[in-house]
Amino acid sequence: MILFPAIDLKDGQCVRLKLGDMGEATVYNPDPAAQAKAFEDQGFDWLHVVDLNGAFAGESVNGAAVEAILKATKNPVQLGGGIRTLAHIESWLEKGLARVILGTIAVRDPDLVRQACKAFPGKIAVGIDARGGKVAVEGWAETSDLAAVELARRFEGAGVSAIIYTDIDRDGVLTGINWDATIDMAEAVSIPVIASGGLASIADIVRMTMPDARKLEGAISGRALYDGRVDPDEALAILRDAA
Repeated sequence: MILFPAIDLKDGQCVRLKLGDMGEATVYNPDPAAQAKAFEDQGFDWLHVVDLNGAFAGESVNGAAVEAILKATKNPVQLGGGIRTLAHIESWLEKGLARVILGTIAVRDPDLVRQACKAFPGKIAVGIDARGGKVAVEGWAETSDLAAVELARRFEGAGVSAIIYTDIDRDGVLTGINWDATIDMAEAVSIPVIASGGLASIADIVRMTMPDARKLEGAISGRALYDGRVDPDEALAILRDAA
């Protein structure tokens, strides 16, 4: 079970949003590379990075910050936000990313996701962001009629390495992960699922170790780590003991 610390990039800085609203951004570190190194020093094994500007623009915007992160940490990094072509995927993987997260393009062009999985085995994750159980795209600016679980099922057997499932209604507001919806998704597909959105306290870390959550690959934490609501040493010790 992996706890993924999150670095969300807006205008080159490490921020957290509230409910996905770009106007509700809190800057936590103006130096994302330093934040990445800090997470590594705290004992985390992975890093989750999102190019927020890129998610809205449909192309990489915070590329320089991502490259600085890759140079600053030895940890594997997964990146999402504005990655929508095979050439763009290949470019990022060549720069050292461990995994590319495809979100909007998974709805708009699922065949591209399947092509990417074949071209880059084990390197492609799908980001499914949901509002009220329905998939949101374009940096969460648009909500579709497609159910989150239905989108996940479309990629069964495609070679997707993980699904990052985000409940937008809980993102950045510290109300706890939507465990029911996340576990329902994990039980509906064979693809490993990562919980995202709302991780609030050590109680969520303990919840990750419960039997019904064992199918998950892990969970992502942003604001709770930055605000000190989750102590890295305590959280990682709980997960190690459970393993």
